[in-house]
Amino acid sequence: MLTCFIQYQIDPTKKAAFEEYARNWAIAIPRNGAELVGYFAPHEGSTTLAYGVYHIENLAAYEQYRQRLAADPLGQKNYEFAMREKFILKEDRTFLKNASLIRE
Repeated sequence: MLTCFIQYQIDPTKKAAFEEYARNWAIAIPRNGAELVGYFAPHEGSTTLAYGVYHIENLAAYEQYRQRLAADPLGQKNYEFAMREKFILKEDRTFLKNASLIRE
């Protein structure tokens, strides 16, 4: 199992738009094959950092998931919304494995 961490730099004056974006992904991501942990908007401290976190079986499953998400009407609408409103200034994605799991 891999966990995808997406770090966003957002326009702090458009936090509400990012929150709408996050709610849309809360519907689209699970129905296209990933296990959503959540999207996290700034609350205290930094006003520009936000995160999206989900689990996916492996990189091959990720590729299939991305194809389904790109064909999903809500996924398409949400991507277009982000491009139009320009609330995401930067996006970095990384895949990590949980190194603290106990294996016997």
